[in-house]
Amino acid sequence: MTTTTNARSARFDLASIIAKFPQTADTLLIDEYLTDTAAASSRVFRVYRGTPPHFHRGCDEYLYVLSGRGTFWMEDPSTEAEFKPGDLLFFEKGTVHALPKIIEEPVVFLSVDTPRREPNDIVFVNSEDGTPETFIAQRERSGG
Repeated sequence: MTTTTNARSARFDLASIIAKFPQTADTLLIDEYLTDTAAASSRVFRVYRGTPPHFHRGCDEYLYVLSGRGTFWMEDPSTEAEFKPGDLLFFEKGTVHALPKIIEEPVVFLSVDTPRREPNDIVFVNSEDGTPETFIAQRERSGG
């Protein structure tokens, strides 16, 4: 199945999109926006290295684990627990979260952000951990 979209609906071949992610990256993760409206955005992204504590100012985030395993915490490092395919992680805007360990690669998430997440809406708890540019790179849309 190919990716098809119109103004009101869409179908996405996630396996095809995921297969195009590179094996390595200079940034912590690479994502591709699937939908991008004021009300919500959806993305597929691959995580290449553990991510330091950070939060988003403008949106709640739903992360559905498509592949891989690792650990993730929300609100406090004491909540760190393993995730696996089929898990759904949710946190409201302003919630500090991190993915300290990758156990099995590739780690790929389907993300739904409400309202839309601006690509540079990443605030590190420790500013020395990076910038939006070192955190994430966007891929061009696969089709449409």
